[in-house]
Amino acid sequence: MIAASSPIYLDANATEPLRPSARDAAVDGMMLLGNPSSVHAQGREARRFLEDARKVLSDGFERDAGTCVFTAGGTEADAMAVHAFRKNRPVLIGATEHDAIRKAALDAEYIPVNEHGILDIEYVRKRLLESGPALVCVMSANNETGVLSPLEDVASLCHETGSHLHVDAVQSAGRLPFKISNCSVALSGHKMGGPKGAGALLLPNDEPMDALVLGGGQERGRRGGTQPLPAILGMTAAFQEAQQQKWDDIRALRNRLEEKVSEAGADVVGKSVPRLPNTSCLILEGVSSQVQLMTLDLEGFSVSAGSACSSGKVAASHVLTAMGKQASATQAIRVSLPWNVKKEHVDAFGDAYVRMASRLRKKTV
Repeated sequence: MIAASSPIYLDANATEPLRPSARDAAVDGMMLLGNPSSVHAQGREARRFLEDARKVLSDGFERDAGTCVFTAGGTEADAMAVHAFRKNRPVLIGATEHDAIRKAALDAEYIPVNEHGILDIEYVRKRLLESGPALVCVMSANNETGVLSPLEDVASLCHETGSHLHVDAVQSAGRLPFKISNCSVALSGHKMGGPKGAGALLLPNDEPMDALVLGGGQERGRRGGTQPLPAILGMTAAFQEAQQQKWDDIRALRNRLEEKVSEAGADVVGKSVPRLPNTSCLILEGVSSQVQLMTLDLEGFSVSAGSACSSGKVAASHVLTAMGKQASATQAIRVSLPWNVKKEHVDAFGDAYVRMASRLRKKTV
């Protein structure tokens, strides 16, 4: 058992550990005196750092710098996109989308997914041909299962029908390349290993948009409020470092973990389809998610049961329910390996999971 004073953190999809480069960049940002909107020398210096960060992020997605609108996080970026781009059009969202999108578009129609969590492309095609131009919201990678969406196919359909595609790339940014340009994209700094408190909405073009947050005209009138420069600089540094990460090494450790827990009876969700390199959604039949979390926490491991944005609740996963796994929706945990995970962490977790499964599954037989 791991000592209580040194828990092993395996919940990167909730928030990545702070990367060293991000910490240093954020500290440098704290030392900048000026407000980026001020015209004096200190303000101009802060503005220069802000615009340099904007260019780094937009370049990473092969866009002009003017397409990057800074926000307080991914949830705000998603809400901004729905507010700006629905324009009295129907809204279609994936059935496994994050609540940041689900709750920003309460009247949306859900696009069904198959048993692996992949969108039904033919359904999207049919609905867009029937309804005409729509706002289509599809996440790049699912936060609970890591399953990747067929973004290129969806983007093609949106282009053909004059629809707007919004992509929640909060989990994939920095972990996977992103090549689709004709869409809006939501980012979150702390999911890449930056500080909490910064995100961005990347627009398809450098154009005006209806602001969700009004104020003093910052971000060229697209998002009011003084920009959180330390968090933005940390996010930018984290994004650059994440792009250099050896994700194949992380994937190998994830596969090692999944092999061990599968032998103990775990069902790995989405194992046969493309996923994020660090994410495992594990179902232990007959054992509730809450019991699993408590058991593993006592063993010294920090994991979660799906989204981390549920006020600490452990509830049935709408993601697994949409995939037709209603019986398992309260029996899954998510293990998401952080950028600094070590082989011994993975092996220790595997051993603890085997002990847990052996003990708890016997009680349910």
